[in-house]
Amino acid sequence: MSPLNINKDLLEKFEKGLDPRHPERSKIPAKIIGYGEISTIFEIQDLTQKGLAYKRLPIFKSRSEMDQYERIYNEYNRLLKEEVGIEVPDHGLVEIIPDEANMVVYNVQSMLPPASIGNKLLHSLNDEDCVILFEVVLRELKKVWSYNKRATGVEIGIDGQISNWALKDFNESKPTVTPDSELLYFDTSTPLFRINAKEQINPDLFLRSAPSFLVWLIKWLFLEDVVTRYYDFHMVIVDLIANLYKEQRPDLIPRFIDRANAFISTEAKEFDVKPLDEKEVRSYYREDAMIWRIYLALRRLDRFLMTRIFHRPYVYILPGRIER
Repeated sequence: MSPLNINKDLLEKFEKGLDPRHPERSKIPAKIIGYGEISTIFEIQDLTQKGLAYKRLPIFKSRSEMDQYERIYNEYNRLLKEEVGIEVPDHGLVEIIPDEANMVVYNVQSMLPPASIGNKLLHSLNDEDCVILFEVVLRELKKVWSYNKRATGVEIGIDGQISNWALKDFNESKPTVTPDSELLYFDTSTPLFRINAKEQINPDLFLRSAPSFLVWLIKWLFLEDVVTRYYDFHMVIVDLIANLYKEQRPDLIPRFIDRANAFISTEAKEFDVKPLDEKEVRSYYREDAMIWRIYLALRRLDRFLMTRIFHRPYVYILPGRIER
């Protein structure tokens, strides 16, 4: 049972009065606190919900889909914490069934101090501490592949981007990091794990937010590649470093690559991970940024067509402008 003070009645009222285009103008306003490539993280502006971060997934067409997602979500959090040894925040799920449109699941987590989150730390720590933070993340990621190597039939995937980690017991007045610092991993709303090589989450669920006229193309061109990369230690590290472009810290890339290659050849030698170089990281980011830029542009087009041409509701909250 979740220890969080989640008010389902309030969430039902929030969902009913939500303005997806302008969440802050909803009947119960919401404050945006972060954007992912697909979903938006927000705080509901009600005193009873203070300290809770919400992620809304209006992608379910049946109760069985919702129940299956809840089971997989809870198991992924359990695997990370109890089997792998990666700390996750307190969390919970709430299922909402509106009068019309898709059913909605709200992911709820304890809100973390914004300044403690990895991409914010890249701008508050000195460069050497940023490299130490990167090393700490690498050691957390190593736990996943250590588990995968010893587990029988279970394989865990993870999105290791720096923005998915927060420094535990963070002191904002004295921001610092050491090799012994502890982290929290909070990007668990896409539970990635396989049992006997079978993906437990149905990846098609996350295409529900894509423009309907392009679902087949996105699935054919990108879906398998995007999901598979999170099971490849080398690609997870490449993705982590490449996102320094997005986080406006490309100056750190050479140092991160050097440190990653040293880590691969020593602490992670048993996994036989291919070394990285700047050319691969740069090429990867250009392709990845292009995919997500096109994807977001098409979602905005879909919203325009849905609301202005067909005069139908558009139920998804789209990210604002993302600097790349």
